[in-house]
Amino acid sequence: MTEILIAGIYLADRPNTAAHLIYEFAGARRTRVTQRWVALAADRPGDCDLPCTVSIRLQRTPKFLLVNDLTADAARFDWILLVDDDVELPPDFIDSFIDLAERYDFALCQPARTVDSYIDHPLVMQNPGVKARQTRFVEIGPVTAIRRDAAQLILPVAADCGMGWGLDYVWPRVMEDAGLRMGIVDATPIAHRMRRQVSGYGYDDAARGMSEVLAANRHLTRDQAFQVLDAYV
Repeated sequence: MTEILIAGIYLADRPNTAAHLIYEFAGARRTRVTQRWVALAADRPGDCDLPCTVSIRLQRTPKFLLVNDLTADAARFDWILLVDDDVELPPDFIDSFIDLAERYDFALCQPARTVDSYIDHPLVMQNPGVKARQTRFVEIGPVTAIRRDAAQLILPVAADCGMGWGLDYVWPRVMEDAGLRMGIVDATPIAHRMRRQVSGYGYDDAARGMSEVLAANRHLTRDQAFQVLDAYV
């Protein structure tokens, strides 16, 4: 049975969908799911006692430092899912999503976003009529799936990557150099409509971090990244 690690972070002092996510992932039937969640309560007391919470942080901590802690044993798992706390999943999400990711041989992928979601990049919006698309771009969140062979190449993330901005332009170079495929799964879209991007952290710091990440690594340009290489109906 496919072994999956859910590495999640929830803002315990703000409204979130973590309880919904934990419940849905726990309902997997064709995959074996391990969940590890970090509760962040940096601004005020929060609800930090959800099931599968393995750590509580009371100071603001860059996302990918937490991800590195949660995925230290990534090699044990067939898939790693990095999950934020402000999305809604369709029924049977995890089994169906992983099934399609494996069918189309995606080593790094994400679910599409529903049309009523906050959309930062139009490429990731659900494309009706297709099950999945091979792309050169996969977002760093709110749900990112990393197959074991890809995890060996991109995890752990460098400590100075902070919130991870820019990694979604660096990762395609790494994947393509290794002969691995990336994609967006349209048949299992998630809703991302609770919080806009950067509502939980500072834009200036994240943008500065992105500039540093891109300066230090080979990466695609936006025009190069936002391409669909193939579509599957």
